[in-house]
Parts: sequence; structure tokens; C-alpha cells
Amino acid sequence: MTETAAQPTAALVGPTLAEVEAARAVVGAVAEVTPVETSRHLSDILGVPVLLKAENLQRTGSYKIRGAYNRMSRLTDDEKARGVVAASAGNHAQGVAFAARELGIHATIFMPIGVALPKLQATRHYGAEVVLRGHTVDEPLRAAQEHAAATGAVYIPPFDHPDVVAGQGTLALELLDQVPDLETVVVPIGGGGLISGVATVLKQRAALEGRRIRVIGVQAANAAAYPVSLAAGAPTEIAMSPTIADGIAVSKPGTLNFRIVQNAVDEVVTVEDDDIARAMLVLLERAKLVVEPAGAVGVAAVLTGAFVGTGPTVVILSGGNIDPLIMERVISHGLAASERYLKLRIPLPDRPGQLARTSEIVASQNANVVEVLHTRHGSGLQISQVELELHIETRGPDHAEQVLAALRDAGYEPRRTL
Repeated sequence: MTETAAQPTAALVGPTLAEVEAARAVVGAVAEVTPVETSRHLSDILGVPVLLKAENLQRTGSYKIRGAYNRMSRLTDDEKARGVVAASAGNHAQGVAFAARELGIHATIFMPIGVALPKLQATRHYGAEVVLRGHTVDEPLRAAQEHAAATGAVYIPPFDHPDVVAGQGTLALELLDQVPDLETVVVPIGGGGLISGVATVLKQRAALEGRRIRVIGVQAANAAAYPVSLAAGAPTEIAMSPTIADGIAVSKPGTLNFRIVQNAVDEVVTVEDDDIARAMLVLLERAKLVVEPAGAVGVAAVLTGAFVGTGPTVVILSGGNIDPLIMERVISHGLAASERYLKLRIPLPDRPGQLARTSEIVASQNANVVEVLHTRHGSGLQISQVELELHIETRGPDHAEQVLAALRDAGYEPRRTL
């Protein structure tokens, strides 16, 4: 799905280049200049040079440190003394906690009860006081705002603030230094903080230099508030469905962020969870990079042909904070989505030798059986039948079809399962 934003105008909304340059001087005290790596595999797919901005290697594991530190460094002494409060399921929490530690500010972070253990531990490790509240991000958000009203602590928003946007925009300044001839930048979108900063910088520099730079935003299809909002002409809240890209699962764009996206972003596209899982697998295998689902949506957009390639293209990998248990599930899902992990159910006559025969057929196609379940209790089975469930490693869609064809040629009726 694609939604085109309004054509950018000369009068851009958001921080000026001078403000982002000033933020860069501040943020540079704590943030790394993350590397940019060329991906030959993705370049072949898109038909133009594709480079990966590895913000997953940033301190705290994501770009969030940029906006959080810039915002908090601008607090007055009185505000710093009152402390800060934030709500997050992960990356923003770690960015605020780290920035608070560096600036000597007390931080209270509200997180949902089911937050991934590594994210919870990292936030506490940076010295923040963590309060678990509710089971969705909305409940900690309300709790954080109530805490700010009751205590005077300064609420640090994840995306909807000029200082946060300017901090995130420092990433675009790095890109212009690292890839001077870039023509397209692909950015994950949740609430819109990162793409707001990146787009406002790139469009201003493009106007000064008399050239065009495209900015393309990518959302998870199950949490895509921007296409709906752009069509409506105003920030619009949506009902989200579950998505593996929880880091960008935001039901309504930020007010400032929406105005910048509407004015400065060329196109917003969406990708499905299966495509995100495949993208994570590609990044692991081809680039040797661990990237969280939200950070991999730009690569998913390349893999699915969600946008047309024009000139050197930079895909921002926005974060790498992922629970190893979730990673294990996502890898399995990505293998299945790539048809490299095939699950079959095969009804068999209940007589000796059938398991060995099916295994021989699979082996004859140079596929590997990794798991077997043999049962007489499958639904729809006749009393004289059993059901065999096979989990098979294959080399991709063509090989999977080859295995299925061999089983059918032998008289079996294999059925794919999820």
C-alpha cells in the first residue's frame, strides 16, 4: 500500500538547518557516528546502489538517544532538578534513561508490564526508576503524564517536540557527509520523530544545493496511521492490529510530525509482518546485522518493491534492540515466509513403512527433515489412516515446490500448514 504525501514546498515546517547543526554539536557528545554499509544484494533487487545506515549499532541500540539527549540538554536547572518522566516499551525508555544519567537528572520511566526483559534491564541499568503499568503503551503514557502533573517532572515525548525532531535530524546531517550523492532515503515511521528530523534536513539542503532528494517513509501495515492521516489531511487515530514491529506501533501521528511529513515526505508505503521477518533474515545472513522488526521495515520495502529505486538509496536501520526469544521466533517465521522452512501434513495408510517411504522421497530431493509428528488423531482422518507432520528445510520456493511435486508423484496428498 502506498500513500503519497503533499509535494514539499519551500517553506518547510520544523527545525531549521541551523537548529539541527546546533543539536549536532550537543548530541555529538554522546551519540556515535554510525556506519553506512553497501548492500550488493539489495542493490541488485532495487536496481540502484543501496546503502544501510546502521543506527542499530548506536549507543542504547537505536537512534532515540539523539532526540532524548537534545531535548533534555535544553532543560533549565530548575527543570533538571524536578526530574524527567517518559513512557515507552523500549527504545525511547533507554534513550531517556541514558541521557538522564549523562546529564545527572533523575528519570522515571513507565513501561508496560509485558515489556521485553532485555529492554527492562537495560533501562534500569542506565539508572532510571522503572514503573510497570498496564499491558499496552497507552496505559504507561497516561501514567507518565499523570506523574508529570502530580510531581512537576518534565515529560519527555518520544517524537512530538521540536527539540526531539532536531535531535533526530542529526542523523540526516551524518548521511549527507557519508553519502554526498544520495538521492533517496528510506525511513521507518512510528509516531514520526525520525522521519520528521531526516526529511526537514534533507529537503532544506536539497533546496540550497538545487537538487532533489526523495524521502520515503515505511510503516508496518498493521499499524499504519500515516496513510490514513495523509488521506484525511490531519492526524487520525487508527485501530491497530498486532505487529512484530512494536517499536513503530503508534496509533496516531504526532501533530508537529504529521505537518512535517505532509509537507516534506514524498511517499509513505506499508509492509506486512511476513515481509519484515524476511527482511530481518536477509540482514542477518547478508549484512551480518541484528536489527529489530521496526528497524527492518525499510529493507522489507526494498524486498517487496514497494517503491521505485532512483539513484543511490540509503535505508535507515533505526534500531537493534530485540529479545533473543523474539528473534528466534522471527527467524523461524522469516524462514517460513521465504519458503525455506516447509511444514506439511500428509495423510498416510496406517501400515508399516510409510514414514520411511516419505522420508526417502524428501531425502531424494536433497531436502532435510528436521521434525516429525506422527498421529492417529488428526481431524478428517479415516480409521485406517494416520497423519504425518513434517518440518522440512528447503532452499527456497522452487525447491519447496520440487519436494511437494515428488510427494504428489508418489501418490501422497501433502498439505502446507503455517
